[in-house]
Formats: sequence, structure tokens, C-alpha cells
Amino acid sequence: MTVNIIEHVLYNGNIITLDAGQPRVSALAISYGRIVAAGSDDDILALAGAGTVQTNLGGKTVIPGLTDAHIHWEWTSRALQAVNVFELPSKALALDQVRERANQTPAGEWITGSGWSQAFWPEKVFPTASDLDSATTTHPVILHAKSGHAVWVNSAALRAAGITAATPDPVGGEIVRDESGVPTGILLENAMRLVVEIIPVPSPEQLANQMQAAQELALASGLTGIHDFDPPSCLRALQILRERGELRLRVVKNINKAWLDAALETGLRWGFGDEWLRIGGLKIFADGALGPKTAYMIKPYVGEPDNYGIPTIDKEEMAELVSRASAAGLPATIHAIGDRAVHDVLDVYEMARREEAGRGETSRQRRHRIEHVQIIHPDDAPRLAKLSIIASMQPMHATSDYEMADMYWGDRAEWSYNPRLQLDYGAVVAFGSDSPVEPFDPLKGIYAAVTRRRLDGSPGPDGWYPEARLTVDEALHGFTTGAAYAAGMEHTVAKLASGYLADLVVLDRDLTIIPPDELLDLQILGTMVNGQWRHGGA
Repeated sequence: MTVNIIEHVLYNGNIITLDAGQPRVSALAISYGRIVAAGSDDDILALAGAGTVQTNLGGKTVIPGLTDAHIHWEWTSRALQAVNVFELPSKALALDQVRERANQTPAGEWITGSGWSQAFWPEKVFPTASDLDSATTTHPVILHAKSGHAVWVNSAALRAAGITAATPDPVGGEIVRDESGVPTGILLENAMRLVVEIIPVPSPEQLANQMQAAQELALASGLTGIHDFDPPSCLRALQILRERGELRLRVVKNINKAWLDAALETGLRWGFGDEWLRIGGLKIFADGALGPKTAYMIKPYVGEPDNYGIPTIDKEEMAELVSRASAAGLPATIHAIGDRAVHDVLDVYEMARREEAGRGETSRQRRHRIEHVQIIHPDDAPRLAKLSIIASMQPMHATSDYEMADMYWGDRAEWSYNPRLQLDYGAVVAFGSDSPVEPFDPLKGIYAAVTRRRLDGSPGPDGWYPEARLTVDEALHGFTTGAAYAAGMEHTVAKLASGYLADLVVLDRDLTIIPPDELLDLQILGTMVNGQWRHGGA
């Protein structure tokens, strides 16, 4: 007796496979979480047996599952439970949100939140602890800036952390002070840790529960995979979800600098794990961010001749860490936003490539990345491709930040937020959101990459530096094949072809033929992971 092994057939669809040998098909056959055949309705339906579930797609469009190649998953999951001050247009509105939460929170408990940016406020200047004190003096408060590279705290939080005028700036950080040396309530870069590290944290089980809520939203947005950059507490919670059988996203877990020794001592290597949860690379911060003007620059910020930003690690130390990690089987993935930071990281990678070549290792074995590449000096623009370094970029940063880029960098902004430049030189580009800095919505990311405009249409019909616009196909590859290559999963995910995992998204329209303005109106009707509908259906 012949046993039918085709569990599910999807047919009568417009299926964009991203497989060069078979770019579009109308049907897929799925078994045991994988695609076993792709082709015409007649060919695939002929494989169905008595127990096969047959789903008529009704002409709807199917694309491979989307991956967010740069997300802070713990921070995102916790932020969904915290005070939301994301891109509020005034400081007063942010204070109202804190005041409302304080009225619902027992005295003495911490109030946390994230998403503020002075760039969205009329006054365009940093807020102060006394501003937050007007909302509450009975709760310590910490609000992360949208960039993630500054925090705004009140006086109670400063007292809890023991921060006074006599507290020295930590290496790679700054306690912003007034004219008399008193802390203002803004902490930059490594100075944030002075407060962050004293805040009570949820248990691994509590965090896993918070991740479940975030996971549902991610699946609804078409995400089937993420690359995470948060601490080991995130990994612990992800493992709990995995043990429960409740992990629905494929996760690449990168290792932050502070835990490199532990990783090397245990012998962890890139790719260790399985198709659900695997080890990525060593994460290092080379500098700060644009919003707080801590991105490390070759020339100073416009109007601030003494401000070149903040390098958050010594170049020699960075080189030593990358060398050790590479020799032990871990590529590096380095945050670099300013053009000086990008330059220094490229120098470090050039050194690492020489060492790897001496060991007989190829660039495919050590898939080093630069996270953000937000501004690059023209002389360095070809170097990522030359060194086979992955450009891990976030399209929505360009549209969120363009006003600050023009203001702080002037004419240099032409060389910022430009994946077009890297693609033209031949570098692999992987796209993400940097959530919660931006929403984890890949369709909005595709829209930003294609139009170079905000959701409200600004700065105009042609977008910001329109020569940097991508095609829809290029943007789609950034959230699929580019991210898959960065994870070492290019033979497993990001294509709808025989042998690949059955991770896919059903859309109400064909994103490759609609006008760019309609990309924001696309509806995600279903998200399938491992052959199972995890959101909606067809």
C-alpha cells in the first residue's frame, strides 16, 4: 500500500519563489514542514492524496517568509508592556504618558518607557530630570531614547543609581551636566548602564510570556525569523519558549561583547543550534547614534566644531576581540553609525580577513557584518563588497532620521542611509528594523526602501536623496535572501523551492506590480512557519 506523504497543497496562487530557476509558480506541495515540490496546479495537485489538505489561494500572492535581520527582541517585548512615548510630537505629551502610568503604579516602583526623541519636539533640545519630576517624584523613571543610545531619567532614578556631580563619566559614555556640573538627567552610551543595571528585571518565565505577545504581532506583520542583539537573558527566555513548543519564529541569537569569554569557553560556534534557535556572531558597539550626536565622525557635527561623537570601544580592543572570535569560529557583527566608526570597523575586518586567509578560511565561513552603516566616507564605500562584509541596514532609519541627518551632517548626508550604494558595489545587504527603535513591520521597511519617504509622504514625491531608492525586488531580497545569507541559512529559508522550509506569507495583492504608494495598504492574510499557519491563513 502506498502511503501519501503530501500533507498540504497550496494552489491557484501567484507565488513569488525567489528561486532563479523557477521565479513564479502557482502551487506548492508541503510535507513535514518543508516544501517538497513547486510548480503548476496540475503537477502539484497530482501529488495530493486522500489525506492532503488542499488550499485554494484564489489568485493571492505568496512570498517567502520575511526576516528582521536586526532586532532587539527582549527590549521590544518589554517595551510593549512599558510606557509608549514613541515619536510623540512634544515633551508635554511624553510627560502626560508618564503621569498617567504613575497614577496606576505603586509608589517606589520603577516606571520604564522608550521611543522619545527631541528631534520630534518643537524645542529640539534634550529634556531634563526636573521635567520628569513634574510627572512624578515618587517613582524612579527611565525612558529610553528612540535611538537606544540615550536615556532620560528623573531625580529619583539618579538618586537610586547614586549619580551626583562627583560621579565620573564611564569610559565610552557621558553623564550630561549643566553649567555647574550637576547631572541633567540625560545619560549617553555606556553611562546608561549606571541606571539600567539597577532596574529590577523580569524572570525568564515572565520574559518568555512577554515574548509570546510580541511574537503574535511579529507573525501578523509577516515575520518568520529574526536576528536578535540582546543579552543572554533573551536567550534564556527564547529557550523556555522552545521547550514549551511555543517558539514560532526562527531566531539567530548574537553574542554581546560582555559574554564573549563565556561563549569561547563553552566552545560555541556560529550556527550552533537548529532551524529554530541558533548562535550568530559576536556583537560589538563601535560608536553611538545620530540622535544624541554620539555617532563617531571623521569631521565634527555641523555647528559643533569640538563634537566628533563617541567611540565606545578602543580600535585595538575591537581588533583583538574580532580576531579571537574569528579564530574560534564566530564572525563579528559590529554596530557602526558614524563614518569614522565605519572606517575603523573596516580596518579591523581587513586585518581579520588577512588572518582568516592565513588559516585557509573563506569569507563564507566568517560572515562578518556591519550593523547600520548609516554614513560612510566616499573612500570607504567600496570596501564592504571588497572585503565580503554584509551591510546590515534598516530602511526606516533613513526616513525617520533624514531631518537630523541634514541638520547634523549637512552635505555629508548624501553618503548616509544608502543601501543602493552597497548593492551597486556588490555587497550583500540584509534588512531589519532595529525594533523598538522602529516598528518591526517589514512591509513598511520595503516601502521606505522603495520610496525614501515617511508614512505621511514627506519629504515629497521623489523622497529623500531619490537616487538611493531601491526596486521592490531589491528590498524584498533584503528581508529574505540577504538576511538568510547573513544567518548561514541560504539553503534553508528565503526561497519557496523544493527542500526549503515552508515559511511563507500570503498577501492580498502582488507587491511587485502595484504602485509604490499602495505598498502601505498591502494586507497580510496569512503567515505560515514550518508548514503551519501561525497567523491567519489563505
